[in-house]
Amino acid sequence: MAPTLLTRLKALAGGLAARLRRPAPPPPAPEPSPYPWEASYPDGVDWHADIPAAPLTDILDRSLEAWPDKPCLTFMGKSFTYAEVGDRVNRAARGFQDIGVGKGVRVGLFLPNSPYYIICYYAVLKAGGTVVNFNPLYASREIERQVKDSDTRIMVTLQLTATYPKLAGLFDNTGLEKVVLCPMGHILPLVARAFFTLFRRKEIAEVPDDDRHIPFDRLIRNDGDFTALPVDPESDIAVLQYTGGTTGLPKGAMLTHANVYINTIQTRMWAVNARPGEEKFLGVLPLFHVFGMTGVMNVGLYLGAELILVPRFKLAEVLKIIDRDKPSIFLGVPMIYAAINNFGELDKYDLSSLTDCISGGDALPVEVKLKFEKLTGCVLVEGYGLSETSPVCTLNPFEGVNKPGSIGMPVPGTVIEIVSLDDPGELLPTGKRGEICVQGPQVMAGYWNQPDETEAAFLGGRMHTGDVGYIDDEGYIFLIDRIKDLILNAGFNVYPRMVEEAIHLHPAVEDTVVCGVPDKNRGEIVKAYVKLRAGEALKPGELKRFLKDKLAP
Repeated sequence: MAPTLLTRLKALAGGLAARLRRPAPPPPAPEPSPYPWEASYPDGVDWHADIPAAPLTDILDRSLEAWPDKPCLTFMGKSFTYAEVGDRVNRAARGFQDIGVGKGVRVGLFLPNSPYYIICYYAVLKAGGTVVNFNPLYASREIERQVKDSDTRIMVTLQLTATYPKLAGLFDNTGLEKVVLCPMGHILPLVARAFFTLFRRKEIAEVPDDDRHIPFDRLIRNDGDFTALPVDPESDIAVLQYTGGTTGLPKGAMLTHANVYINTIQTRMWAVNARPGEEKFLGVLPLFHVFGMTGVMNVGLYLGAELILVPRFKLAEVLKIIDRDKPSIFLGVPMIYAAINNFGELDKYDLSSLTDCISGGDALPVEVKLKFEKLTGCVLVEGYGLSETSPVCTLNPFEGVNKPGSIGMPVPGTVIEIVSLDDPGELLPTGKRGEICVQGPQVMAGYWNQPDETEAAFLGGRMHTGDVGYIDDEGYIFLIDRIKDLILNAGFNVYPRMVEEAIHLHPAVEDTVVCGVPDKNRGEIVKAYVKLRAGEALKPGELKRFLKDKLAP
C-alpha cells in the first residue's frame, strides 16, 4: 500500500509542477462598454467615480474650514471672507429657527445676486428648511401663484420699492407668515453706502413695524448657536426649483440635498485644471436660476473660489469688472457671449484672465463660440441641463475634442439614452434621432404635489426631457430641438435650431429666432425673425439665396 500511495503522491506533485510551469490562460476580455462616451472621456475624469451623498451645507463648511481668511464674495467693490460669510450664515440660521423655520419649512428667496442670497440660502438649509427660488422680476400674480403652490411661509427680499411692494399683499391671500427685509446699504462699500443713503433714499421701501416684518439685522442679532437638525441627503428636499417642465404651468422640481450636492461634485470633477482656493468666478448668471445656483455658487464655493457677484447684466459694466477684478471662470448664456462678440469697443478691455467659460440655458450657435474664443483666447464649452437635473447633465471637455454643435458627454455617473418619438420604450442606437432621456444621481425626486406630471416625466424609469437629439459613435450628444418646437412641413420634421444655425452663418446676422406658422397647404411653414448687426442691411431675397445650399428646400 505504501509504495502505491507514494507513487500517487509523486505523480500528483509532478502534474502540479507542470501546471505551475505552464503560463496561465489570459483573463477573459472585458465586456465592451454599452456607453460610447467612455472611450472618449477627458483625461483625469472618471465616469465611474463614486460620489457619496452629503448635506448641501457641507460645501460651505468644507471651504470655510480650509480658507477662512480668503475672499468669498465680492459685491460692488465690497468683499467678505469665508469666515465672515460663515458667521452670518450661522447667525441667520439661528434667526430663521427663532421665527419658525424647521424641518421642511419652505422659505422663498426673492433676491437678485447679492451676498444676502448666498447667506440666506445656506442659512435656510442649516435651519432645516427648504429653499424656494423666486425670480425678482416676477409680477405679483406670478409670485402669488408660486407662494400658494409651494406653501412658502417666509419670504426674504431687499427692502426696496422694486421688490417689497410685490410681496406686501400676500399675507391676506396666501399662507405667507413673515417677510425678512434686507437693507441694500449694508452690503455696499462705505462710500457707495453713503451715496445710496443720501441720493437714493426714495428707493428704500417703507415697511410696517410689526411682527410679520423682520429686519435682517434683527434676524442675525444672536450668537449663531443654531440647532443642527439631522439631514437625510437622499430624501430631504433642499430646493424647490420652479420650471415649466415639458408642459403646462410652472412646477416645483424637488431637488434633494443629494441631487444638488452630487451635481456640484460632478461639475467640479469636469474642471480638472481648476485650482482650489485660487479661482475667481464671475457671477453674472442669476443665482435664483438653477444654472447659476449650482454652476456659479455651489461649484465656486466648493472650490474655495472668490465669487464676484453682478446683480444685473449690463455689458459695459461686466467688461469693466472682468478688466478690473480678473475673474478666471465665467458661466453665461449664448446671448451674453454674443453681446460680447458684437461690442464695438471690446479692445478697450483686458479679458485675458478668463481661462474657462461655459455656455448653457440655450443652444450655443457655433459661430458665437468660435468668435468668442478667437476674441478672448478662452475656451468656451457648451453644456446641457434642466431644472429637473440640478441642472448639469452633459459638458464638452475643456481639453480635448469639442465637436461643433455638440452639447458634450454625460458628466460622471450620468446615463443619456435616446428613445423613439413614437414608442418611448424603444431605445435607439447611436446616430438615430429621438427624445433625450437622463438617469443619474442629480435627477429630481419629482414635481412638488404633481404625481401625474412626475409619472409622465419618468416613463420607463428615465427622466424624459422633451428634447430631440442623438448620440454619435464617440458618445458626443447633439441637441436638435424641443419636441414641442418641431415644425411639421408637408409631413417632414423641420428643426428650428438647424435653420437658426444656418442663418447665423451670414455675416450680417446678429441673432435669429425660427418658428412654425400655419399653412393650409403644407401644415406649417418656416418663419424666421432676424436681427441684423449694427450698420448692416439685407436686400429682399438675399438671405434666402444665401441659405439655398445650406438647407433642404
